[in-house]
Amino acid sequence: MPDHPLHPTRIRQALAEATQRLGDRVDAEVLLAYALSKSRSWLIAHADDLLLSDHAAAYAWLIEQREAGEPIAYIIGRRGFWSLDLEVTPATLIPRPETELLVELALERLPADKACRVLDLGTGSGAVALAIARDRPMAQIIATDASSDALAVAQRNARSHHIGNVSFVHGDWFAPLDDRRFDVIVSNPPYIEATDPHLQQGDLRFEPISALMSGSDGLDDIRRIVRDAGLHLVPGGWLLFEHGWNQGGAVRALLRDADFAELSTAHDLEQRDRVSIGRRPVAGTCDSP
Repeated sequence: MPDHPLHPTRIRQALAEATQRLGDRVDAEVLLAYALSKSRSWLIAHADDLLLSDHAAAYAWLIEQREAGEPIAYIIGRRGFWSLDLEVTPATLIPRPETELLVELALERLPADKACRVLDLGTGSGAVALAIARDRPMAQIIATDASSDALAVAQRNARSHHIGNVSFVHGDWFAPLDDRRFDVIVSNPPYIEATDPHLQQGDLRFEPISALMSGSDGLDDIRRIVRDAGLHLVPGGWLLFEHGWNQGGAVRALLRDADFAELSTAHDLEQRDRVSIGRRPVAGTCDSP
């Protein structure tokens, strides 16, 4: 930790200096709230309070980490998603708001008054699985990940939110599932092209590459998921997965070639292709009401 705390040391002034350094008022507030173990609203109400020297030094260290490019979520170890405040670490992808669309579309296909089986492939921090489990307590969810470190984070998130209807399984995609079948399969898999320059920019530089990149066209893992999903869906079951803004046509073609029906692609808030959906033919037992 540096031995040069931010000066001057009133909250208002410390925030102004940090905002100038970072170019982002929200980041400055989030980091100071974290350093003080307070809320951002508390900062506003106590803008003229003095910072203790140890708090000022801690804040200076956090600012330096952010200036070096470290994602806010990794610095403070938390990220909000759906209705959950989740632990995140460099072993997990940082949950993003656009992935909430995947949760929303899955919930539309899961009745609230029936027991259903859900599979979340590549769960990472557990964001998608836990969001579904919170809103569908009668559902039984299995969440897989090839990273044991990521699964440990997801398990801690489940315990901290007292969510008991998710089981976590270590393994690559469908490998640890034997012949188990599900009513809904969801995934936010890697889908960035290996040569995409964004991998060397912003927060992506710090996130696990295995959770981001998937071959020359970004579709290697999606191909595997689509290829094998039919073996793990009940008749009438749904497959939903997130993908890149320019991949909608390609993934619908993959779904069509794998004999999925009722194909569609949903758009995010910026009207970009974001989640594609297919259904295994023949009506099943977990139809949406």
